[in-house]
Amino acid sequence: MTRVRVGVFGLLGSGNLGNDGSLEAVLGHLRAEHPEAVVDALCAGPEAVTARYGIPATRLHWYRGEYRTASRAGAIAAKGLGKLVDAVRTAAWVRRHDVVIVPGMGVLEATLPLRPWGFPYALFLLCATGRLFGTRVALVGVGAGPIGDRPTRALVRWSARLAAYRSYRDALSRDAMRAMGVDTARDEVYPDLAFALPTPQASAPTGGRVCVGVMDFHGGNDDRARAEEIHRRYLDGTIRFVRALAEDGRPVRLLTGDECDAPVVAAILDAVDSALVTAAQVPSLTGLMKEMAAADTVVATRYHNLICALKAGTPTLALSYAAKSDALMDRMGLGAYCHPAREVDADALLEQFRQLEKRSAELRRTLAERNEIATRRLEDQFTALTKVLIPATVHAPREAP
Repeated sequence: MTRVRVGVFGLLGSGNLGNDGSLEAVLGHLRAEHPEAVVDALCAGPEAVTARYGIPATRLHWYRGEYRTASRAGAIAAKGLGKLVDAVRTAAWVRRHDVVIVPGMGVLEATLPLRPWGFPYALFLLCATGRLFGTRVALVGVGAGPIGDRPTRALVRWSARLAAYRSYRDALSRDAMRAMGVDTARDEVYPDLAFALPTPQASAPTGGRVCVGVMDFHGGNDDRARAEEIHRRYLDGTIRFVRALAEDGRPVRLLTGDECDAPVVAAILDAVDSALVTAAQVPSLTGLMKEMAAADTVVATRYHNLICALKAGTPTLALSYAAKSDALMDRMGLGAYCHPAREVDADALLEQFRQLEKRSAELRRTLAERNEIATRRLEDQFTALTKVLIPATVHAPREAP
């Protein structure tokens, strides 16, 4: 039996801790159950992926300015050329593998601003060339959602159709793909892959510390015309909430989930002049979980900030920006503790927060039970993933073109 060649694909190593946490969970499974596998990545931040996870990595896009707005003729031409070059590069990379895994991430949704010829096009190239060369592309525990933009929706729909395996991180994602015309009869729903990461040990009481996970939030793909207004309301409401906690003598720890969130932290620290308000720079979801395990309560916006808090077993309130956050909180028994990120009302948020704290002991027991269920379901997910990988091991690895 030859060594199976496994590729991992996505916006990995780019500063988003949630994406990297999904990769870490899949790599943990591969190293435990398929130590013979030869693994490499096609990703956004190859240097970071290689340094952190010790696997070879190739840059996802030939043109390094892919996700910057192109206004000059030279940049526009380079972007256009990059689409052609990326088609060849992606095909060559895919052909060298037996299976390619897209680990988690919201690769089939547009809950944040997204252009069709960016990542949706890259994902379509992956799935199309996988079908062309007989490489099995597995979309593992991914997120999906309704997409209004027609080109983006078409690319996402065809990517899903061309994939050899699909599973989703919630039922809403599967329903969204079914509504787009994808046959989901054999697709399963499992907890987010980040729930497979090690759980930090419970910490001693922290004197009322509250972790507040913030986000550089400007609305979704359909909110571009109101982006600045949405961001201002989100930031103003969060500042008022943090200030009220500090005035009440509560230590507040500001956390992020992506490098782009740093300006929001800076704005809150500038606006709230209190030694009780501090910020942490953590490089991984594991680090976030440790911070949140050491808190009495968490208020968070980013989806994977919520996952870290819930997995750590800490009572959590979601500043929800998408249906996926509401679904996650409901599945973990905290559906009553969601507040709209687009319309942060500091007074209403404080009242919800106080109600959350009153039920802290009960909610910790609920989270412990739900986490046990999530762990068992993810074991089923990895068993299903193994069934995708094993058939490929009987074939000799392909030679590079």
